[in-house]
Amino acid sequence: MKEISKLLDYRPEIRVLDATLRDGGLVNNFFFTDEFVRDLYRANIKAGVDYMEFGYKASTEMFKESEFGKWKFCKDEDIRAIVGDNDSDLKISVMADVGRCDYKNDIVNRSDSPIDMIRIATYIHQIPAAVDMIEDANRKGYETTCNIMAISTSGEQDWRAALEIIARSSVDAIYIVDSYGSLYPEQIARICNLYMEIGAKYGKEIGIHAHNNQQLAFANTIEAVGDGVNYLDATYGCLGRGAGNCAMELLLGFLKNPKYNLYPALQFIEKHITKLKADGLLWGYDVPYMLTGILNQHPRTAISYMGENRTDYTEFFHILTGRD
Repeated sequence: MKEISKLLDYRPEIRVLDATLRDGGLVNNFFFTDEFVRDLYRANIKAGVDYMEFGYKASTEMFKESEFGKWKFCKDEDIRAIVGDNDSDLKISVMADVGRCDYKNDIVNRSDSPIDMIRIATYIHQIPAAVDMIEDANRKGYETTCNIMAISTSGEQDWRAALEIIARSSVDAIYIVDSYGSLYPEQIARICNLYMEIGAKYGKEIGIHAHNNQQLAFANTIEAVGDGVNYLDATYGCLGRGAGNCAMELLLGFLKNPKYNLYPALQFIEKHITKLKADGLLWGYDVPYMLTGILNQHPRTAISYMGENRTDYTEFFHILTGRD
């Protein structure tokens, strides 16, 4: 049984990361207004959030800038236009996907950038390339995490092998990522045990990034907290791809560190998240996302289905499974 003190006590090691712009950008192709981003930045500072993820460092050779908002690319000058010199305790992060960024050229030395941390996102079969990106970012002076995506599609032997390789790198934290929202708290507990074992062996922090397909993103996150995981991702109003993520407002309300403040989160949600919903932006729990989560499938089919405003759930179930 986990130590109740890990749930109820003040844990100074915990770090909360706001992924609203990055994961939420997958909903609207990163077309957020500067007012939205500036208010989010200020809300994070007031709420005591530790990191704000601005978006991706995607390659402009692979992705057309005309088809995406600027947070798909997170150019340093665009971040500076929001944060200035970032005279605050909030740290700035961006995500770089293996195979989708020109990290050697687009990620400059930390001393010349407003960014504090590079989050490398990888699938298990891309681990060697991820390690190269980690070492490149480390040499340039950044904090780093490695987010191993879609772990629900692999088994313990694969996880252990991948973790051993990553943990021997200079990475600061390794993330459990429930990309399909298919995992249950009992499974998260077992996965945490393995990640924490490897993390302790090499002196690495462990994080969690959960999706809400089965309305378990918050439950899985606090399960991980109870197992000693310290790096926690969340988004305001669950804003994120498909079913969305762990709700920032739930997480801030749960954590016992007095530096975290729920009120600024509520202010931001009231002003901006409710407007996005009123304007018709689609995300959050719904039956199609539940079905892909239960079936441990990528949510792309559910996203397409939801975009057509369909509610023939039984037909969608038939499409996914081939049975009635």
